[in-house]
Amino acid sequence: MNYEKLSKDILENIGGKDNVEKVSHCVTRLRFILKDKEIVNEKRLQHLSGIIGLQKSGNQFQIIIGNDVAKVYKAFIKIAGIAEDRSPNSPTKKGNPINRILETFAGIFTPIMPAIVGAGMVKGILSVLVILGWVSNESETYQIINALSDGAFYFLPILIAFSGARYLGSNPYIAAAIGAAVLYPSLTTLLQEGNTISFFGLPIQPASYPSSVLPMFLTVWAAANIEKLIDKYTHNALKPLVVPTLTLFIVVPLFLIVIGPIGFILGGWLSTGITYLFEHAGPLAGLLLGGTLSMIIITGMHYALVPIFLQNVAVNGFDYLLPIWTVANIAQGAAAIAVFWMTKNKKLKSISLSSGITALLGVTEPAMYGVNLRLKKPFLAALIGSALAGLFMMSFQTKAYIYVKAGLQGIPMFFGETFIFAMIGIVIAIVVTMFVTYFLKFEDPIEEMETEQEKLSESAAPSISLVKENTVFSPLQGLVKPMTEMNDATFASGIMGKGVAIEPETGRLLSPVNGKVESVFHTKHAIGITSKDGAEILIHIGIDTVKLNGQYFTAFVAAGDEINVGDLLIEFDIAAIEKAGYELTTAIVITNSDRFNEVETAGKQQIHEKEVLLQLSV
Repeated sequence: MNYEKLSKDILENIGGKDNVEKVSHCVTRLRFILKDKEIVNEKRLQHLSGIIGLQKSGNQFQIIIGNDVAKVYKAFIKIAGIAEDRSPNSPTKKGNPINRILETFAGIFTPIMPAIVGAGMVKGILSVLVILGWVSNESETYQIINALSDGAFYFLPILIAFSGARYLGSNPYIAAAIGAAVLYPSLTTLLQEGNTISFFGLPIQPASYPSSVLPMFLTVWAAANIEKLIDKYTHNALKPLVVPTLTLFIVVPLFLIVIGPIGFILGGWLSTGITYLFEHAGPLAGLLLGGTLSMIIITGMHYALVPIFLQNVAVNGFDYLLPIWTVANIAQGAAAIAVFWMTKNKKLKSISLSSGITALLGVTEPAMYGVNLRLKKPFLAALIGSALAGLFMMSFQTKAYIYVKAGLQGIPMFFGETFIFAMIGIVIAIVVTMFVTYFLKFEDPIEEMETEQEKLSESAAPSISLVKENTVFSPLQGLVKPMTEMNDATFASGIMGKGVAIEPETGRLLSPVNGKVESVFHTKHAIGITSKDGAEILIHIGIDTVKLNGQYFTAFVAAGDEINVGDLLIEFDIAAIEKAGYELTTAIVITNSDRFNEVETAGKQQIHEKEVLLQLSV
């Protein structure tokens, strides 16, 4: 993938740098806050190679990239001239309060996910080592690995404070200092002894803040507002001294006296409520959440669930939600792999296998947007599979004991009394999803177009053995794209020959060469031409437009007609064809390109009629 080119195309089609307020990324998505979402060219974005899909969620415009998102993000901020430390996730004040809260959760926890996932995996590996008897829980090795795995969770309030301050636009180092103060060993011991203590006569309730989530989440929001208020009313010369001093002196006691206890109580209620739901209505909760979690992932708000997982593990020592997230991801992977086995489309086969494996390991967007949602029925099959798996697992109150990535590699999270039910649930998700995908079938996008293209190719005139340099002029006005980016496996693979694609801006097709019309397909959406110098050219207007059976197309030439550059060949109604649901990307293919040493494009992104498009040489 050419990250620089993709980044330039993205920037151009979202309205340029001036339309970007904030940009960040998560595991698979570029997340934009734009000044004006109405000027975004979504149609062009959807057809760019490297973009899996688009999603609007609250104030955010999200571009789903997949595993290469970090590289695209770095290329984008470089090309756009946006500094990486520009507080990229900072929220706006637009949108309804629920969306803003969810976006804030997601924005704060997304950057710290690598640390949490890494620590969780180390904890899972340690569990395996102990079970196998390779490491004793009395050894120094155990203590060191345990510190590696517990450190990120024990000091989680510091990570939340730092990330939250960056998101909210305050000083992250002051926020980290607040987190460090409330986790100071002697203060932690004092708070955990169970006795009420005081600060200048104000009572402080005993609580345990290591590994806690909600108390620091509330505190970092308060700290950001307090810091900005102090900064506003402090003289510039005094700010470096006054702002951090007053912020620390106000916020830390405020945490200990008010915010911390409130957050501690609310977090306990949240964990208790979820536990009560799953212990008293577990099968129903598993069925409903299992059947809808992938739709939450589509909105990009699934990261807002992370603090709930962490809170549950911190309070109860286990969590019920993460097992369901795991089978939801695995079901999406299973659906994509089922498509791999069933499709005859080579390009779709390749995409479905790679994205299916990625989804089994916890990253589902490539499978969902590239395969399952596109074909619809596999996505439905995945929802059914994960719903039934969730029902089964919650019938036996299946638990996750650590937080790791929700996929097959996260199996160590289940080590405990309900491990066997977790494994059965995973099997149910895979087997049911694949069976339902096979039962429902799907429309395999391959055979019909290949047949018509083969007919056109076969009907072209014989080529001559000696060909001098040829020029092929543009038959259309529009956006030029590599043919490999076409949403059609036959053209994109190059099996029909070398060439280029154009997204037309006007509804007329002109002759690109001096020569002869060899064939006009009866539906008038495709034409075969031979130039006077022997180049055999196939022009195919749109994708799947054969299904229109000639509607919205008018041909002005017939087989056997002599033509010159610029002669009108076909007219077509762009608006009507797009309204009917068809893509108009047009392939200009040199079907005998194997006779040429080079088929070179003119290198233009935007082209007008009768401008040089291709150069052919022996």
